[in-house]
Amino acid sequence: MKKKILSILLSVAMVSTMLVGCSNDSSTKDTNTSKTNESSDNSDSSTSGSTASSGSEDNIIRIGVICSLTGGSAIYGEGAQNAITMAAEEINSSDSPYKVEIVNGGKVVDDASDSKQAINAYNSLEPEKPEAIVGAFFSSVTLPMAELANESGMLLLATGATNYKVTQVGPTIFRDCFIDPYQGKMAAAFAKEQGASKVAIIYAKDDDYSNGLKDAFVDNAKTAGIEIVYTGECTTKDTDFTAQASQAVASGADFLFYPCFLDTVPLLVQQSRDAGFDGIIMGGDGWDGSDTTGLETYFDNCYFTNHYSSEDTAPAVQSFVTKYTEKYGAESMNACAALYYDAIYMLVEAAKNGGGSDTASLVKGMTGMTFTGVGGTFTLDENGDPAKSVVINTYEDGKVKWFKTLTPEGK
Repeated sequence: MKKKILSILLSVAMVSTMLVGCSNDSSTKDTNTSKTNESSDNSDSSTSGSTASSGSEDNIIRIGVICSLTGGSAIYGEGAQNAITMAAEEINSSDSPYKVEIVNGGKVVDDASDSKQAINAYNSLEPEKPEAIVGAFFSSVTLPMAELANESGMLLLATGATNYKVTQVGPTIFRDCFIDPYQGKMAAAFAKEQGASKVAIIYAKDDDYSNGLKDAFVDNAKTAGIEIVYTGECTTKDTDFTAQASQAVASGADFLFYPCFLDTVPLLVQQSRDAGFDGIIMGGDGWDGSDTTGLETYFDNCYFTNHYSSEDTAPAVQSFVTKYTEKYGAESMNACAALYYDAIYMLVEAAKNGGGSDTASLVKGMTGMTFTGVGGTFTLDENGDPAKSVVINTYEDGKVKWFKTLTPEGK
């Protein structure tokens, strides 16, 4: 940890030197350590999330945002776009000493769920001179961006990128989601709690997220005395899972773990049920937003870990849910939206903590931050990762319903 702190201090010093002449040196400093995302009720203000920066010292945090806007994951990008627009409007119409400008005309840049396109998206933001970049939602596209951010000293605040390696790239990389080892541990704990004794796993061998979640689940399931009776491979492009599903049934498994993304989840669930698997089917946060249309009964007895539940009664959650649904409806109100919304507020808190809106001050203010938002209350550890609660969601008549919340150890 001492090495991490020294690395952070050196990075802050380096970024401060790089930004002389173009960074903000705030004259309004707020050292209040209480973190909330309470904002003015006047969220319908016409103040735009892409208010133009006037240059020099204006206490405006210039933020680039990257997410997937195309393909099967477009629902995530839609949620991210709505959430950052809403957060910017709220902040800019409040009495916050810092305002935000979403560069690229207030629009999310598309990473297309592809690592090469993610690099292009990241590089396209450079001429905009952002002081921080938020994104992305997938680990596979966030990792190469983290390398670029580390090289230039840019603050990168990842959202749904749960691969543990993301924040280990460098001291200016942070995230507001839990990591795969923790998510996999909680999924295994849930399997044990539900009485599972024999587990089948089907995972995408070509996806870092799927591999990470699978490995963490296996390690913790074995520790819990759960037998892994079948492990089947697929790819992120597969649509036919009948062979794997049949083998899962033949193995005698009473629990099926499928840590893959939402676009293939309906196919896997349908084909597993048709093959005769009637036990619990569980996935990770990548299930969020899965289309259950016409498959409502198939999703009975299915569960997934997630970052929040819209049914949580916490004031921050209900405020977000009410405002979001009033403006955009509920269809795109997923965990991705919640994480991007929190990320914008975290950067404002970082500016308050660090005493400025330039990158170096934001890195300083983000380090060790304690924050309360839609995703709960958490503190960033020495790696820039939050220790936070994990929500277990299920389905009723095809609709996502909160089942329970698993809290961090000691919390």
